[in-house]
Amino acid sequence: MTARVAIASRIFRPEAGAAAFRLGALADELVERGHRVTVVTTTAPGGQRHDEGPITVRRWPVLRDRSGSVRGYVQYLSYDLPLFFRLLLTRSDAVVVEPPPTTGVVVRTVCALTGTPYYYFAADVMSAAAAGVGVNPSVVRLLTRLERWVLNGSRGVLAVSDGVRETLRGIGVRDELIHVVGMGIDTVRFAHRPGLPVPAMKTLVYAGTMSEIHGADVFVRAFAEIAGAHPDARLLMIGRGVDVPALQRLADEIAPGRVEFRSPESPERLSAEFSVAHAALASVKPGVGYDFAFATKALSGLSAGAPVVYAGVGPLGPIVREHGLGWAVDWDPAAVASAMAEALSARPDDQHRLALSRWVRDRHSLRAVAAAAADVAVGPTGGGVDGPRLPAGESADPGRSDETSSA
Repeated sequence: MTARVAIASRIFRPEAGAAAFRLGALADELVERGHRVTVVTTTAPGGQRHDEGPITVRRWPVLRDRSGSVRGYVQYLSYDLPLFFRLLLTRSDAVVVEPPPTTGVVVRTVCALTGTPYYYFAADVMSAAAAGVGVNPSVVRLLTRLERWVLNGSRGVLAVSDGVRETLRGIGVRDELIHVVGMGIDTVRFAHRPGLPVPAMKTLVYAGTMSEIHGADVFVRAFAEIAGAHPDARLLMIGRGVDVPALQRLADEIAPGRVEFRSPESPERLSAEFSVAHAALASVKPGVGYDFAFATKALSGLSAGAPVVYAGVGPLGPIVREHGLGWAVDWDPAAVASAMAEALSARPDDQHRLALSRWVRDRHSLRAVAAAAADVAVGPTGGGVDGPRLPAGESADPGRSDETSSA
């Protein structure tokens, strides 16, 4: 039976980011199963557009921080307040909502008014992260109560890892609500491209958000330690985030002219960079509330054939070591510098790069994650949501793409 599913998220394609890729894959999976999908999101930076085919995408202007991200209380509210009315006017049989919890509050309220079940896609636990970065304890307690209230009111919580599941249980989310759907990457758009010309400079590529939870400064500091011994190498930092200005200043101070910063790029362009890079870089800084996090940016590089230099905590380190995916070290400039030097000393051949790409495709395909999430939200293929249905004899409006809609 056809279901109408709404996805509420401040980020969606073509904007780059793990949430955008994850929710895009879920929307694609739902459409393939014959359901109708409406995405209630924001206007993409720079007015970017993306042909979504049968997926209806409704965009609305939003405030962004200096880095271009929708991040911070005021920025969240600029999305959340209009969302109440936009979602209230969107006919749906189920809603999938992405963090932050403030967006979840809006969704729970609207769904209570309309009798619609909702599902929370928990890629992280914001109250745990807030505690880790030293937010006022009173604010953390309030955020924890808010997050717990939102998640416990859902029909199901889609957790991306066992670590997220345990953290959710720790703040009081009911275990029976939590479904671990896994973490993945788009292995079609992030893919190794053999035969590309070898660049004149050896590259180490960091691609993704640069914020306090990542601690990307460890790569700048580490590269500065080995830059003199590797004059033919450069560090390429691609993405946005609150730490970018500080990282640029740090690079100018300790490795002038050797670190290049770029704005976010498409998966296709990133794949080309990774396909010839000596290593991709990823990190999770310890002690900032995200020790459970699985660094998706590492999967992007691996899927395109770049071995990874991983620094910090989380489940990815042991996986890198166990499967020979690169180097997994402590979040420490000296340890990272040693791994970088090893990576620059040997360029992986196409056979090794293809093996890395196949490993990601076989174990962390975003399609598999989307299928698991869809099974929870609307039931296995051929099923439907366990909630309000279309009245007998009523047909849904045909799906369409509406990149310029204002609702």
